Amino acid sequence: IYQFVPEKAILFNQINNLKMVQVATLVAALLTGSACAFSPLANNGRTTLSLNAEKSAALPFLNRPALLDGSMAGDVGFDPLGLSNIDDVGCDLYWLREAEVKHARVAMLAVVGILQVEIFGPAPGCEMAVDPCQTDAFWQIWGAHPQYIVFALIMILIIETFSGIATTLGRESGERAPGDFGLDPLGFSKGDPDKFARLQAQEIANGRLAMFAAAGELVQGCTTHQGAIDNLMGSITDNSF
Repeated sequence: IYQFVPEKAILFNQINNLKMVQVATLVAALLTGSACAFSPLANNGRTTLSLNAEKSAALPFLNRPALLDGSMAGDVGFDPLGLSNIDDVGCDLYWLREAEVKHARVAMLAVVGILQVEIFGPAPGCEMAVDPCQTDAFWQIWGAHPQYIVFALIMILIIETFSGIATTLGRESGERAPGDFGLDPLGFSKGDPDKFARLQAQEIANGRLAMFAAAGELVQGCTTHQGAIDNLMGSITDNSF
């Protein structure tokens, strides 16, 4: 009987030692995991920067569109509808940018033209367009001289044809920026690059504002049949305290 007691004691000690090793290993693993959870990682900064770089500057709660990398003037990553990713309907980001720049420039001219006619009167040859609302003045010109409107439409068609050719060739070659027709009589593009980039950003910012302004002038004109200045003054008067 006594000769089996030492063997059982040795076996019992070995089992206890094994359990202690397992418990110690488990505790060490838990402590290591906890320490790693609260310790800064070596690439934590890069990971944070990467996540921040993927967010839109205009809409921080949305990811930055892949093609809007900030290289274009006025690009702040605003594209909630994902239009910059369209490439299977015959147009892409190049065409969309071309259209934005073109409409921005036309809208700036339209806003100034509407206000100029309301303040100083109609242009020579258009004396019949006396209505302060330019949408109504358009039909006055159409009724008196429809050839003016037809000529304007023909000129628009010619301009759009050359513009379309320039856009197509520039898109294929990659040597032309959208909206660039080489029209720079004051030589802004040949001066300080930073100043020229600032001017490009100002152009697109004012053009976007002008598109809203022109749309507002036309919609108000169709609704109230008054000029933009009359609508503005009436709004100030009606909402003043």
